[in-house]
Amino acid sequence: MNLKEIVTVLPQYALPHHALSGLMSKLTHCQNKTWKNLFIKSIVQMYGVNMQEAKFQDLDHYPSFNDFFTRELKDGARRIASATDAIACPADGAVSQAGPISNGLIFQAKGHDYSALELLGGDAERAQAFENGSFATIYLSPKDYHRLHMPLTGTLKEMVHIPGRLFSVNNTTVGAVPNLFARNERVACIFDTDAGPMALILVGAIFVSSVETVWHGVVTPPSISAPRTWRYEENAPTLEKGMEMGRFNMGSTIIVLFGKEKTAWNDDFTSGKAVQLGEAIGRTLT
Repeated sequence: MNLKEIVTVLPQYALPHHALSGLMSKLTHCQNKTWKNLFIKSIVQMYGVNMQEAKFQDLDHYPSFNDFFTRELKDGARRIASATDAIACPADGAVSQAGPISNGLIFQAKGHDYSALELLGGDAERAQAFENGSFATIYLSPKDYHRLHMPLTGTLKEMVHIPGRLFSVNNTTVGAVPNLFARNERVACIFDTDAGPMALILVGAIFVSSVETVWHGVVTPPSISAPRTWRYEENAPTLEKGMEMGRFNMGSTIIVLFGKEKTAWNDDFTSGKAVQLGEAIGRTLT
């Protein structure tokens, strides 16, 4: 580790991640008008949040900071890639990494890999569907729109809540903590699509107080000691491309997985690229 990583990352190992995230949840859901407006204004100014895109620009519309953080956008603020074979970006943010899943391993950063098996909760059958497939990791910063949308039309088959730590997911920490995305608490959603299985993994992080989906509501908290699984067989929901599927109550990272030879990312869909919800980031090959 370099000095910056030592100062930024090492203390995180000792922090009570879930306790701090619980405290942040109380702060972000506080409905004291003076407090929440001050908090919102600070984030808008610090990160340059574009409120012109928000459906509601008056801060008094938001009962709490969390309501602001998960704000809706104006109709038409994002265009969903309409081509039949286009894969739509699931979120505003920046590409952390994207590429092939090689021998079950996903590239994290700086020579760090982690396994799809671990990421998906240790179920070999679940991970097998993505063997030698492709992945994309997208980081959402505090300025970004924090609702997550479908890259393709899909029918939900399974959701898994996987326990773990809550390390930061900023670039410095991602580059220094081995297996970070397979260590942090996360929610994996598995869909059937025209391009085969698709996994959307919503990765928690320090101060991420909650992860929720549109079909279930809040999934975490509570924190858990062992994975819990929901399987959807009868009346499984189908979500169209571009539809909202979930949200982070505070920001984090979404990982997208596809199976072998099912998709191809755009040539410019590379680490560090800024992306917006709905833009075409690749195409299906079937």
